[in-house]
Amino acid sequence: MKELIEVIAKSLVKNPGQVSVTANEDKGVTVYEIRVAPEDMGKVIGKQGRIAKALRTVVKAAATRENQRVMVEII
Repeated sequence: MKELIEVIAKSLVKNPGQVSVTANEDKGVTVYEIRVAPEDMGKVIGKQGRIAKALRTVVKAAATRENQRVMVEII
């Protein structure tokens, strides 16, 4: 799952070397935190949050296939 998020995030930004994804487990829910360069934040979030919403939808669909509960946070 982490690799999927990294590939998607790196394809969106100008500085793919500064993309990092960390996973934290909390009460049965895996929280993935995406960190990008400040100038790339808008590209990951998108207009009115559309890209962020699409990213969360893809990750949630992949997690559902593996019977996992996930959240994606962009930091």
